[in-house]
Amino acid sequence: MHRVCISSTGLYNPPEVITNAELVVAFNQFADLENAAHAGEIAAGTRAAVPYSSVEFIQKASGIQQRYVVEKSGVLDPTRMRPRLRIRPDNEVSLMAEVSIAAARDALARAGKQASDVDAVICAAANMQRPYPALAVEIQNGLGIQGYGFDMNVACSSATFGIELAVNAVKCGSARAVLVVNPEITSPHLAWKDRDCHFIFGDVCTAILIERLDNAPAGAFEVLDTKLVTSFSNNIRNNAGYMWRSEDRNPEDRDMLFYQEGRKVFKEVCPLAAEHISSHLSKLGFAPSDVRRFWLHQANLAMNQLIGRKLLGHDASADEAPVILNEFANTASAGSIIAFHRHHDDFKTGDVGVICSFGAGYSIGSAVLRRT
Repeated sequence: MHRVCISSTGLYNPPEVITNAELVVAFNQFADLENAAHAGEIAAGTRAAVPYSSVEFIQKASGIQQRYVVEKSGVLDPTRMRPRLRIRPDNEVSLMAEVSIAAARDALARAGKQASDVDAVICAAANMQRPYPALAVEIQNGLGIQGYGFDMNVACSSATFGIELAVNAVKCGSARAVLVVNPEITSPHLAWKDRDCHFIFGDVCTAILIERLDNAPAGAFEVLDTKLVTSFSNNIRNNAGYMWRSEDRNPEDRDMLFYQEGRKVFKEVCPLAAEHISSHLSKLGFAPSDVRRFWLHQANLAMNQLIGRKLLGHDASADEAPVILNEFANTASAGSIIAFHRHHDDFKTGDVGVICSFGAGYSIGSAVLRRT
């Protein structure tokens, strides 16, 4: 069995930014239009008025200040409220493959590696833009990687679940190195017309190069162990899928986009995640106080603060558990990887860190790392 490490990570940021202020203006214009169109029903009490959003509301609810998106004009159009994405012909690289290739090339360059050094691609994301052919195979082709690729989806834990699969492939020798890419193009599945969640998501892509430690550059992070758990819950859900046509569904139905019971998620997931991390560390002979840094899933600032307190017994500092969601918003499975990507250069040899994600399913994944 081979020792395995994360050699590098890569990041692709979409070209456009939507601030909270911009988002609130567009949403409130939509609310005015919607309420005017249904004024009679609202006056009769048969329909609720769409409430206004505000910058203060968004900041207090989430800690988010802005988000990157692949296209903003459609989102900010109060008569549309979704990105404007063009149809790409089959002979043109798809959007998710395009951003994945960019992030993967960044990861390869940071590790001083070539496509010929990699044997597999795992495309792990909360949404795939098509059922087949697999996005991973298209990404593999675009990078010129020999071997195999496949897609996987475990919602916001897709990246950490992908890490475990990649680690196991390298550990047992079926691959020298694996690229895990996380093209989280979340803006098309966000309900921008829903005040309670219209601010949550942003677009991004991360990539993680996992390989044998003896082939890795100096300073790589050895993966000491990974741990995954799932427990079924309907509290975070999206019912869109290929069967909707046969069910005679209206594609505008609210459950065809992301929706959640936010208070239930907060109450249930935070203790699950804290216990998951604590037990994972205990299995390896560590206590939370032995950990230099926690790179947590970036969904909600209050969630991360509560998990930090449960683990450490005090409010985690920005050094102990860095936050990137103020800049990126919730980027599904990519969030914890962005936190790692941005905040690991100061680690010294022997320092231990934990990547952990948690999301729909419920699904929780963690990887305990040590700087070599």
